[in-house]
Amino acid sequence: MTRSSHPKKEIEAALKYAEQEGWRVEEGGSHAWGKIYCPYNDDECRCGEFCIASVWSTPRNPGSHARALRRVVEKCSTHQRRNDTDSGD
Repeated sequence: MTRSSHPKKEIEAALKYAEQEGWRVEEGGSHAWGKIYCPYNDDECRCGEFCIASVWSTPRNPGSHARALRRVVEKCSTHQRRNDTDSGD
């Protein structure tokens, strides 16, 4: 099932980036437009409860929120560790 696009273009671009990196994007939630979930579901994740980030529907600054979402994806410790292992071969 395909998800609907986010109303803010900057955030939609960040969500597409997350999906390209293997993250799952789910719509819905109490106060959020949705959430993004790390593909690794690793106990050793830097945030302690796996990588999950809320996607706001109407953030005050959409560009800043989009950058924060990209940062969550890029700074995932398991993703970085696996990329370091792959490049070291």
